[in-house]
Amino acid sequence: MHVPNSAPILLHRILLFGLFFILLYLSFSVLKYFIIPVVWAIIIAYMTWPIYRWVLGKCGEQRTNLSATLMLFLIILVIGIPFVFAIFILQHEGRQLYAEVQQQLFSGHFTLPPLITDLPVVGKDIQRALTELNNNPHNLTQNIMLLLQNHINYGRFVLSEISRNLVKLFFALFSLFFFYRDGVSLLNQVKNALEKVIGPRIHHYLDTISETTRAVVYGIGLTAVAQAVLAGVSYFVADVPNPMVLTILTFVLALIPFGTPVSYTAVSLWLFSQGQIFAAIGVFLWGVCVVSTSDNVIRPLVISGATKVPFLLIMFGVLGGIASFGLIGLFIGPVVLAVLLAIWREWVHEQETETTDPSSTAP
Repeated sequence: MHVPNSAPILLHRILLFGLFFILLYLSFSVLKYFIIPVVWAIIIAYMTWPIYRWVLGKCGEQRTNLSATLMLFLIILVIGIPFVFAIFILQHEGRQLYAEVQQQLFSGHFTLPPLITDLPVVGKDIQRALTELNNNPHNLTQNIMLLLQNHINYGRFVLSEISRNLVKLFFALFSLFFFYRDGVSLLNQVKNALEKVIGPRIHHYLDTISETTRAVVYGIGLTAVAQAVLAGVSYFVADVPNPMVLTILTFVLALIPFGTPVSYTAVSLWLFSQGQIFAAIGVFLWGVCVVSTSDNVIRPLVISGATKVPFLLIMFGVLGGIASFGLIGLFIGPVVLAVLLAIWREWVHEQETETTDPSSTAP
């Protein structure tokens, strides 16, 4: 009886796997500089996909190039123009804020409320620093200029980062066009590849992952926008200087867990230090009663009970994502953990179904 020699077959498979992993490593080395722009493009395409389908329906199902181009211009108009407008506002109000702070510091009468100066342990140090500042305000300017001269390379680093991010933005928009145009084809290819590895249940997994991802992204983004707008209303009503700058800063902080209370509490303390007691109390109460509680109204609208993600998981995802991936980690971190949670829930549900279904154990 002839026994086939399996050694050449095993060696052939080892060589194929080795070649495959080498190609994967080389591909990663080539594409690693474009991963962040592509991920940004995927997030934007995913969030705006229903709008793109509407544009495609108006232009015609076969005119994908035109639809993708129109959608790209729409994204640039909706995101780009407000972004440029915000930069000009920040520049204008930033100058005013700098002038007001400088004037107050050099007046020699800069004060803080007793609530801060009477704090235990640190209150005396704060009062001593205020006394030194009011006695010699020019000393602060000299120290700041000396600090800037000693860290002049930081300015070059910032300019380098801005240039690099502009290049990443270009590649993100460039990739976004192709994701709009070929998104359906790419998604079908991914589904077919995963189905060969995992099996037919991958389609149910992908549906659950899609719902969870949409809930997390919309929940974080829409909540931050709503809280920033509501907080900005109180800043305008209280006649806080540079309210647009503070509103934009509130939006950035609202993306981070526990960031929104830091924003309106800081504004309230500043108003309190200026003697505007009623305005300070109003901003703080509005923040506690309206701004912070808006999260409990918005999230249930975009996150159903089946896709609800624990707050602790979102907090770890945001903070860990920022530490690992930078700004884009605000979305990548929570989405990765939410996807893992979705897969876990589906697996547990399948195990419970198999356990309770009598037909699964029937001979």
